[in-house]
Amino acid sequence: MDPIRTAIMNNRFSAIVEEGSTVLHRTAHTTFVKLVQDYQCALATVEGDIFAYPSGTGVTVFIGLPLQATLAQIDVASLKPGDCIITNDPFSTEGLLTHMMDVTMIYPVFRGETLIAFGWAFVHASDIGGGVPGSISPAFTESFQEGLRMRPVKLYKAGELNEEIKNVFLDNSRIPDEMWGDFQAMLSAMKRMEKRLNQLCDRYGQESVTTGMNEVIDFAEVKARAIIRDIPDGEYEFSDYLEGLEEGQYTHIMTTMRVKGDSIELDFTGTDPQVPAAYNFIIGERTHPYVAQALVYFLLSKDPEAPKNAGLLRPITVKAKRGTVINANYPAAMGSRVASGTRVYDTVIGCLDKALPEGLVAAGAGMAGIIVVTARDKRTGKNRVSVINPICGGGGGRFGVDGVDGVDGRFGSLKSVPTEVIEVETVMHIKAYHMLTDTQSAGKWRGGSALVMELENTGLEATMTVRGMNRFHFRPWGVRGGEEGRLATVTTNPGTEREQEIGKINVLKMGKGDVVSIVTPAGGGFGDPLERDAQVIANDVRGGLLSAAKAEEDYGVILGANGNVSVVETEERRIEMRELRGELSDFAFGPERNDYDRIWPMAVRARLAEDVLAQPSAVRQHLISEVRTKLTSRAAVVDDAILSDALNQELSALKTAMGIN
Repeated sequence: MDPIRTAIMNNRFSAIVEEGSTVLHRTAHTTFVKLVQDYQCALATVEGDIFAYPSGTGVTVFIGLPLQATLAQIDVASLKPGDCIITNDPFSTEGLLTHMMDVTMIYPVFRGETLIAFGWAFVHASDIGGGVPGSISPAFTESFQEGLRMRPVKLYKAGELNEEIKNVFLDNSRIPDEMWGDFQAMLSAMKRMEKRLNQLCDRYGQESVTTGMNEVIDFAEVKARAIIRDIPDGEYEFSDYLEGLEEGQYTHIMTTMRVKGDSIELDFTGTDPQVPAAYNFIIGERTHPYVAQALVYFLLSKDPEAPKNAGLLRPITVKAKRGTVINANYPAAMGSRVASGTRVYDTVIGCLDKALPEGLVAAGAGMAGIIVVTARDKRTGKNRVSVINPICGGGGGRFGVDGVDGVDGRFGSLKSVPTEVIEVETVMHIKAYHMLTDTQSAGKWRGGSALVMELENTGLEATMTVRGMNRFHFRPWGVRGGEEGRLATVTTNPGTEREQEIGKINVLKMGKGDVVSIVTPAGGGFGDPLERDAQVIANDVRGGLLSAAKAEEDYGVILGANGNVSVVETEERRIEMRELRGELSDFAFGPERNDYDRIWPMAVRARLAEDVLAQPSAVRQHLISEVRTKLTSRAAVVDDAILSDALNQELSALKTAMGIN
């Protein structure tokens, strides 16, 4: 590796993809792309390894995304300049996209007649057809309900548009013109990257550029391995639950992180089978950034200058059985896969908290609610599908730093849509959008506050869907003595006779004047709250997000009438609180999770997942649902013997019902 050439090429490649990302951003048509920024583009080698990925705009979750399985579906040798491949099929591409709404393009980059790279881009298409506007409902049980699915196919052949393929996409969308505008934005970005890469070849020579592609990947690997060596060797386990649509539908996500030298294995054995809901996704057989995201973010936090490419994933191997919720089989529904992906992120963070002597971070809000509204457009009279906003909630407290108010770290790339845009483009009036007082979970480094959003329908009628909602039952957890976070709530028509708390939104019909209030979860705290600086707490109270009563209750800080700390009284109160509370735990899960864990120890719950996964796919969901429900209702500890007996009884009942001896 030539260090000078590698540094030059890394900077040049980064500049090219950042420019491409900006082009896509500035020329996109839908609100979800141009304002929320759910899109991205990148450059990959001819072998399918991403060697340059932007970080200034767009999503960062797919750094190092493998293209190999998709390229295997294409006759690469027959590609010509001006070709462009389009797909939105998670199954045949082995997770190139993790749900069908992420319409993806691959653009071969030629130097003369020689293929030297691939451009890659995706946009989250706001509607690709399906059973509801926006194409996503958590209640969908099969991919068929989620709209159009297209295997990799040429949208352009040698620069000529394939009108038939274009029309297939547009004819299946409720917003065809806007979607086509986003497609053209992707193509513009990749053409710009192609131009800049050829200019780089003009300056440095083709061989130096193509060699540099692999060298920057090698350099990222070197950087990643150096960081991993500082993590103590060992095996670390953590699990969490994805909350389904119905009470008691808790899907177990299990992660074992094995650290050895400069490499890490993420083993998801013990994770539940895929579910008859839209929470599944697919990662294929290679290490996929969607399940390694927490590790990638950790590596880049430790070394922000490391190249952002596939090299970061090389020290990481992944084991995820087919048929599980995180590596699902056709025809699993995947539209709301952000919820299960977030639980995976949390479990990996939990493993890191166990592995690192000082810990890392408490759980964030753990929810990315993407609000979509369909109503009659005031200007055209036609139905319009509009993304209102993503709404997440406060981040978890971090070692040395407070959590971010209203923003969970995993979703930091998602931007808010200005209120003025929402009210001009849709029938929704934003009655309130603010942070909620006394929701910053206590800790030496507190969690970030929850968000409140209230929306009123000013039209005759509207339909709202919200994907990605979670943390309505199991709280974001605190770490090293930090307090657990708060739960989410959704209320319709608050403060009226028709007020009703409705839980997660699936499809909500709203009449004229109806109001919905969404309060997000909030992340957990980190570290002993009684070690938080009393003067900092006084400043928190002055800032309005912490009340004086809560400061005394959580931190033992007593403020005088002037808002200043009463030092002697505070010290006395803190001594008293330390004596009363007992030993602090490494993780604070909250009463709901503690009660559930008493019934289902982690090892037993993981065994249930594995035993059910060993059965035919047609009976898995029935088995796990029946056994989980019956044993949970007993409210007694489940051990291996009790679990085996319950499984055998249910299998016997199934055989009888199916007429099998």
